[in-house]
Amino acid sequence: MNTTKMLVVSGLVAGLLMPAIESWAAPPATNVELIPRETFFGNPDRASVQISPDGSAIAYLAPSENVLNVWVRTIADGSEKVVTHSTTRPIRSYFWAKNGEQIIYLQDRNGDENFRLFAVDVETEEELDLTPFDQIQARVVSSDPDFPDEILVALNNRDARFHDVWRINTRSGEQTMVYQNDKGFISLIADRHFRLRLATRFTSSGGLKAYLRDDEEDEWDELVHWGPDDTQTSGPIGFSEDGKTLYLMDSRDANTGRLFAYTIDDDGQASYNLIASDERADLSGVEIDPKTGRPQAVAFEYARKEWLILDDSIRGDWDFLTQVADGEMTITSRSRDDSIWTVAYLRDDGPLSYYLYDRNSMKVEFLFTNRSQLEGLPLAKMKPIIVNSRDGRELVGYLTTPVGVNPRRLPMVLFVHGGPWARDHWGYNSIHQWLANRGYAVLSVNFRGSTGFGKDFVNAGDREWAGRMHDDLIDSVNWAVDEGIADRDRIAIMGGSYGGYATLVGLTFTPEVFACGVDIVGPSNIETLLKSIPPYWEPIRAMFDRRVGSLDDPDYLDSISPLTRVDAITRPLLIGQGKNDPRVKEAESQQIVDAMREKGLGVTYILFPDEGHGFARPKNSLAFFAITEVFLAEHIGGRYEPIGSSVRESSAMVEAGAGLIRGLSESIE
Repeated sequence: MNTTKMLVVSGLVAGLLMPAIESWAAPPATNVELIPRETFFGNPDRASVQISPDGSAIAYLAPSENVLNVWVRTIADGSEKVVTHSTTRPIRSYFWAKNGEQIIYLQDRNGDENFRLFAVDVETEEELDLTPFDQIQARVVSSDPDFPDEILVALNNRDARFHDVWRINTRSGEQTMVYQNDKGFISLIADRHFRLRLATRFTSSGGLKAYLRDDEEDEWDELVHWGPDDTQTSGPIGFSEDGKTLYLMDSRDANTGRLFAYTIDDDGQASYNLIASDERADLSGVEIDPKTGRPQAVAFEYARKEWLILDDSIRGDWDFLTQVADGEMTITSRSRDDSIWTVAYLRDDGPLSYYLYDRNSMKVEFLFTNRSQLEGLPLAKMKPIIVNSRDGRELVGYLTTPVGVNPRRLPMVLFVHGGPWARDHWGYNSIHQWLANRGYAVLSVNFRGSTGFGKDFVNAGDREWAGRMHDDLIDSVNWAVDEGIADRDRIAIMGGSYGGYATLVGLTFTPEVFACGVDIVGPSNIETLLKSIPPYWEPIRAMFDRRVGSLDDPDYLDSISPLTRVDAITRPLLIGQGKNDPRVKEAESQQIVDAMREKGLGVTYILFPDEGHGFARPKNSLAFFAITEVFLAEHIGGRYEPIGSSVRESSAMVEAGAGLIRGLSESIE
């Protein structure tokens, strides 16, 4: 992200499916130095910087004994220490308790996504398990300065399908249920006084209803009903400090998600006012005043993120900060009195840089970059591009090409995002940089069904898995070939989750297009995928019925499932899977591996027993990408760093096809 298990497929099958490295005699596409995988996929130096509520310290993630943990640095004297002590799985999500004396973090077990919540005293490093339940998922609902030693947490310990809300004391661990979720709400939102006042629930037709109440003793009143077309581009955001205004994203009567304020004045009169909108893109970010809870700036992202200032009180700060360093500026945290900010600058060809900003003196202090080893390296630029689909839609994408070469007829990797209700972004991307350094053009495209581009675009992906969504990917490949960027005979497809599914679709529905594929935790059979969703996804099943397909129509699900088309596979396939994945179960990978082996088709399958939906542990990422770059080199002709000891140092189990990738068998002996 050692125990290994190996099944070597016969050399005959390997020869039929997998041309040797020597068959690609083309010169390397770039002569810049080969950057070690560790630089791209090892632990960051520091990440996720947050200011303490009183502004006296910062917290961040950094390695301790090679595992990401939470560190705290005192601003006055610069002293720092690690305060959490995870020894195996990296901590990836944390925040300051409102008391400023504790760190709260979430952790699951080996990728099962049953997150538990822990509180750690910064001074004593004493740790308290706030949710000591097995096979239960915790979700943070709210924390508030008026209740500095408490948080609201949603837990599904009563019914695995539904999350009730509990009030938990972070110092004692004492728990009190404050709302029993018998109504099947998918979210409950508190105002800034710890009162649960908003709830949302999917309808049987795939729409979404939001319910509001003035007080916790009141009944829920329906506030808004978003039809199925609006659910991906609408939803609640939060309350103002006084609790009188609710902010929402709403795409009704428009194509894109816009920012609205629903306000009830002192006379009890309600108003619904538009605050900000963009015709091309949905609302993608809101900067909230920590004192008032009101929006001060909003972001919309088409090809690049653009901010609109709503509150003149921060305009001077914003104008000043955007000139401090190269890259897109983002405020990552703010102290309670709003005098100290932490800010980050995102570039496409360098590490993320963090600064500390004192608003009173308008002085900034450079803190660090997230990966110092990237500084000064020959990294590639990421170019936003537009591909026109065959039916006239604009597909926003991002192209990265190797440094120092004319981007003509290069081997190319089409890297497909997961979700699919997500999107690709501009900025530093470790996958893009790694592959470009190996000599590949890398293309990521927001196919229909991707979010952020309005409801017409996302809804155009409904029931288009393996259909028009895949057509968009093929149109993107054709664009790269027609532009002279990509060599049609040397194109790979790769991705995780939905991107893994797209890889399997590529090799089964359009087997002539791609020279090879890399599938990471991708589903192979949509029926078995939908039958095995986690129990806490049951309240959103109507959404899957509408956007993917219904279990009541198994013939249709078969028609979009790569498993039913295994006979069509003629190109090499590499699969990576986390054994504990709760979303795309291990069986999704195992069943297509079994089907291919039964038909005498070669496939390489890597299973990680301590991972879930993706690879959280850097050693596992390094192992899988070590195998991947040799695999790609064999089939589309780029450069590679030898596998070395990467696989042995990980938890990787080579379940099939070790003999199909050069050096893999030797690396696990």
